[in-house]
Amino acid sequence: MADFTLVLGNKAYSSWSLRAWLVARQCAMPFEEIVIPLDRPETRTEIQRHSPAGKVPVVLAEGLTVWDTLAIAEYMNERFPAAGLWPADPVARAAARSIAAEMHAGFAALRRHLPMDLKRPPAPQHGAAPDDDLDADIKRIQEIWTGCRARFGQGGDYLFGDFGAADAFFAPVATRFATYDVALNEVAAAYRDAVMSWPAMRDWIAAAKTEPWVISNP
Repeated sequence: MADFTLVLGNKAYSSWSLRAWLVARQCAMPFEEIVIPLDRPETRTEIQRHSPAGKVPVVLAEGLTVWDTLAIAEYMNERFPAAGLWPADPVARAAARSIAAEMHAGFAALRRHLPMDLKRPPAPQHGAAPDDDLDADIKRIQEIWTGCRARFGQGGDYLFGDFGAADAFFAPVATRFATYDVALNEVAAAYRDAVMSWPAMRDWIAAAKTEPWVISNP
């Protein structure tokens, strides 16, 4: 039996769960999964069996309940320092934590207009009215990606070179940009493709496509 249990929403739609799952995979630790389908009458009751906050993801480990993706990332970083979840350089590490926190707290228009949906065939969001807030979110994310790649990303294909916690936090955005065929600059598009091709990411997407549960997004 694994020492860690990760409580998740279903993989096709739970962007928050994806972040924690990628962090756990990066730590190369064995863990069990409890997957709770979202948007069902029993969803909240089932989540509250594991999470006092009533939200996923949750890590159950060592007698602890750790919820919220930022807290999970920090706990995993302390528990598995060799995984390199945050950059070793203090300047890069501060930048990585800053952009992860910005993603965690912001980009409401992106979440609202382009929900993560790994069952949706890739295509533009036809019929959607222009939205300045969504455009601003997409512009800001491209600024983050291109800025980090230019300043910190020389050692690999990811924001700080090697795949880390900051990439896990932006992984759901990469799926959104791919799903809705969002036009990106060259650097941002290459980074999106690198995230989508990360082995753990491919495993998550494959599992999402086999799930029986479907949520109708607008």
